[in-house]
Amino acid sequence: MSLFSIRTLLFPAPHPIRQSFFPFSSSTSPPDQNLVSLAVSILKHHRSKSRWSHLRSLPKPYTGFTPSQASEIILQVRNKPRLAHTFFLFTIRHSLCSHSISSYATIIHVLSRSRLKPQASALKKSAICKFPGQHSSDPPPIFKALVRSYRQCDSAPFVFDLLIDACLDSKRTDQSVELLRILKSKNLYPDVSTCNSLIKLVSKTRGCFAGYDMYREIFICRDENVKGAKRVAPNAHTYNVLMVGFHREGLVDKVEEVWSEMVAMNCDPNAYSYSVMMSALIDDGRVEGAMRIWEETGERGVERDPVSYNTVIGGLCGAGKIERAEEIFREMVMSGVETTCTTLEHLIIGHCKMENLESALLLYQDLCRNGAKPEGETVNALVRVFCNKGRVSEALEFVRSLVKKHGVVPMEKTYETLINALCREGEMEEALRVQVEMVGKGYEANKEIYNTFIDGFLRQGNKEMAERLKNEMLQLKSPL
Repeated sequence: MSLFSIRTLLFPAPHPIRQSFFPFSSSTSPPDQNLVSLAVSILKHHRSKSRWSHLRSLPKPYTGFTPSQASEIILQVRNKPRLAHTFFLFTIRHSLCSHSISSYATIIHVLSRSRLKPQASALKKSAICKFPGQHSSDPPPIFKALVRSYRQCDSAPFVFDLLIDACLDSKRTDQSVELLRILKSKNLYPDVSTCNSLIKLVSKTRGCFAGYDMYREIFICRDENVKGAKRVAPNAHTYNVLMVGFHREGLVDKVEEVWSEMVAMNCDPNAYSYSVMMSALIDDGRVEGAMRIWEETGERGVERDPVSYNTVIGGLCGAGKIERAEEIFREMVMSGVETTCTTLEHLIIGHCKMENLESALLLYQDLCRNGAKPEGETVNALVRVFCNKGRVSEALEFVRSLVKKHGVVPMEKTYETLINALCREGEMEEALRVQVEMVGKGYEANKEIYNTFIDGFLRQGNKEMAERLKNEMLQLKSPL
C-alpha cells in the first residue's frame, strides 16, 4: 500500500486548519524564529566538536528551548536523522528543553522514517513511561501524538510497528492488542514479525488458546467494516509460536492441527517447525512418527540445525534406541553441524538407560573438555548406573567432585540414590554423612529416606536406631 493511501486511511483529509500543529510556524514571534534559525544554522554548518558549545551559548530564555522550538529544529534537520537524535538527547542532558509529548512524537517520526529502529524504540519506551495513560488497556498517549503529527512530519507507517514493539517489550499486552485493533480498523497492519511477537506475548500472558484467537483475528478473520481489507500473511515463525504454545501445555493434538493449518496455507515449515513437531510427537510417545518427520526434512532439503539433531537424538535416546541415536550423531558430525552440550547429555542419558556406563563416561569426558558442567538429570543418570553396577564409592566421589570443582547442586533423587545404595551395602555412617550433605543443599529427609535408613539399620540388627528413626518420622508427619 502506498504512503499516500495509508495517510488517507489513517488520517482523513482535515477541515481547513486555522492554525498549524506547531505554533511556531505561523504565530511564533520573530525572536523565537530567529532562535530556531540560529540553532539550525549551527547544527548544519558548524563542526561537530564546536556546534554543541555554540548551541549552549545561544541567547535564550532561562527555560531554554520550548518543545515547539525543539520540534521545529528537529524537522529542519530531519534529513540528518542522527544529528536530530543527538540534538534531542543533548537538550535533555543539559536541561535545555522540557520536552512535551509533541516534541517526543516529532523526533520519533524522524527516526522511524529513517529506519533508525534502536534509537526510535528507546525514545518510544521513554515516552510511554514519561506520559502514561489513565487506563492500562488504552493506547498510550504517545500514539495519539504520533497520529496528530504524522502528516506534518511526513512520516512512515513503520512508526506504528515500532510503537507496538515498544509496548510488547514493556509487556503491555492490553495496549499492544488495542493498538493493533485500531490500526486494523483502518486496514493498516504491522509487519509480520511484530504480529508474531504480539501472538507470542498473548500466548504467554493469557494462554495458548488466547494466542491462537489472536492469530485468527490478525491473519484469518476479515474485517467486513473496512472496504478492500487486506491482511498480512503469516509465515513459518507465526505457526512456530502457536505450536510452541500448545506444546508447552502438552496439547499434541492442537500442535498437529496448527501443523496441518500451516500446510493448508501453503506456508513451508522451517527447521524449527520440524523440531517442534518432532518434539511434540516424541513427548507423546510416538518416536516413529517423529522419525518420519525427520526423514521428510531430508527429502525436502531442509537444513538441519543443532536443534533438529538434538530433538531427534534426545527422542531416540529416551526410547532406548541408542544405536540409531549414535547413527544420527555421526551424521551430525559428518555434516559439520556443531555438536552442543545438549547433544552429549542426550547421548550420556541414553547410554545410561541401557546401562552402558563406560560409553557414557567417555561422552562425559567430551562434555568436560568442552568446558561444560552436566545438568542434574545427567548427573543422576550416571550415579544411578554407578550404583546399579555396585560402584557406589565411585558414584559418591563423582558427585562430591562435581560439587567441589563445578558448584553443581545434585538433584534430590541423586542423593536418594546414593543413600539407598550405601544403606544396601551396610555403609550406614557414610549414608548419614550424605544425608547431612543433602540437608545442606536445602533438601529435607522424606519418607523414602527414613524407610531406607530404617531398613539398613534393621539389616545390621540395630533395632534401637531403627525404632528411634521410626518415632522421628512419625513426629515429623504429625501436625503441630
